[in-house]
Amino acid sequence: MSPRMRPRLRKYRARFLVRAGQFENPEGGSRTRNAVIEFPSYKAAVDCWHSPEYQEVLKLRLPVSTADLIIIEGYEGPQP
Repeated sequence: MSPRMRPRLRKYRARFLVRAGQFENPEGGSRTRNAVIEFPSYKAAVDCWHSPEYQEVLKLRLPVSTADLIIIEGYEGPQP
């Protein structure tokens, strides 16, 4: 993670659940590097992405990388 991103994510209490590492892709497509970041709420994730701090870093990332970014609400219900 870029040193510029650490304080921006920390501000929104983000936590990496997955960051690169070994993976298998038995179905569908993927990227060579994957990350799953947990936020304390859906609103915190959306606010982080829209924040001026993140938008500043996004301008640096866009010309040099390709990403698929999805913000999705967590699930707290029954588990299998």
